[in-house]
Amino acid sequence: MRNRFDMQLAELHRELIAMGALCEEAIAGCFKYLTENDESICDNVLETDRQIDRKEREIEALCMKLLLHQQPVARDLRVVSSALKIISDMERIGDQASDIAEIVQYVHGAGLKAETHIADMARATIQMVTDSIESFVNNDISLANEVIRHDDVVDALFCDIKNELIQTFQAEHEDSAEVLLDMLMIAKYFERIGDHAENIAEWVIYSITGKHADFEI
Repeated sequence: MRNRFDMQLAELHRELIAMGALCEEAIAGCFKYLTENDESICDNVLETDRQIDRKEREIEALCMKLLLHQQPVARDLRVVSSALKIISDMERIGDQASDIAEIVQYVHGAGLKAETHIADMARATIQMVTDSIESFVNNDISLANEVIRHDDVVDALFCDIKNELIQTFQAEHEDSAEVLLDMLMIAKYFERIGDHAENIAEWVIYSITGKHADFEI
């Protein structure tokens, strides 16, 4: 019985890694679309989001099988329940990447300085997603905590972008206001992706320790 559970748990890890890779692909695609103005990139991001949705359903089914057939207790139960929370956050990452791609079409050619920091945000959030999933698979509390700390970097980049856009708005004609707001929305979605990666890391810590930051007494 234990060997079967371990095999299914290994499958769960593989599926989570695959879903995480799709999230990374979607985030990277958003920034590539912002810089390359190629509609096929937008289509790829939207299709990747659909793949993420399908992967969520597949992993949910696997988790239900583990819960119903294996009836895990203690830490094993926390691992499976945490995985269900994690895929929910990853599904939201896919949705937000899709939202970014749909906004990007309105800002092409704007040449705004904030694009530099958005590139930094994209790279930072990709790393957060990668590390959060790796920390779950490897039971690595230290890496999970590093993801949580790194969210401060993404938040700071969002503030930098917001300040630069305000300065641009003050310096440019009012015609640029709509594009500036679109850029701010893009930055906000990246900031939310960082929040979801942080959530994943917190569930990793819960799966290992039984303690969650939001439920401390």
